[in-house]
Amino acid sequence: MTEVTRERVQAAYAALGSGDRARILEYYSEDLRWLVPGSHPLAGWYESLDAFLELMGQTHKLTGGTFRMDIQAVLTGEDCSADVCRNVALRDGADRESRSPYERMDYPVFHFMRWRDGRIVEGRDGLFGDTATAFSQFWAPFAPDGTRRDR
Repeated sequence: MTEVTRERVQAAYAALGSGDRARILEYYSEDLRWLVPGSHPLAGWYESLDAFLELMGQTHKLTGGTFRMDIQAVLTGEDCSADVCRNVALRDGADRESRSPYERMDYPVFHFMRWRDGRIVEGRDGLFGDTATAFSQFWAPFAPDGTRRDR
């Protein structure tokens, strides 16, 4: 059994960021399940690695490639890990100076992950306080002026 360590969690994030499927498969199971909370078009369960990777592709498309997760803290257990990341992004097409929660993301997000045989088999995003509302606003299909955007 591969031990769940801080270094392994960090390597999983790096693999995901690489976009290299072979590298991603070193850390993420093909039958991965991932839960995104909220009341927005991206919320819900993603029931395979392919579905999760489509989600990640969508986040990068909607943010013009600005989406990033900066690891702040990691806790590990025998078959699990928990981390807090500072998620930062700007909606594609938004004014770089915008402070609207519909256009700018910059807050902590909690991730709880279950591991089996050295790979993540389940993940859940968690949000703190009013960032749950901001998260839903950011991924909402509306601009601050109420106009509909492309999903």
